[in-house]
Amino acid sequence: MVTTAFELPGYRIVRNVGVVRGILVRSRSIFGSIGAGLQTLIGGNITILSDLCEKTRNDAFQMMLLHADQSGANAVIAARYDATEIMQGVTEVLAYGTAVVVEKI
Repeated sequence: MVTTAFELPGYRIVRNVGVVRGILVRSRSIFGSIGAGLQTLIGGNITILSDLCEKTRNDAFQMMLLHADQSGANAVIAARYDATEIMQGVTEVLAYGTAVVVEKI
């Protein structure tokens, strides 16, 4: 279970495991950059970049969940994303939150 809230309705936090994260650094390929450049000429949603962003966020999210599972947690609260451009065309995506153990009330 994952939530952006600080609690899970119907559950009690019995143990705070700590911060968990999934970090991924991605770059666009030359073909992706060219394709995205062509899509900007048409306007609208740049699907090549949207797909890359969605996949990157999902991969970082899955890494965060794995970290939580390895830490013994069964839930993550206060889940967030952050992204930083490290260099031109290279971006770090971070998914993070607080791993907790919860039990049904």
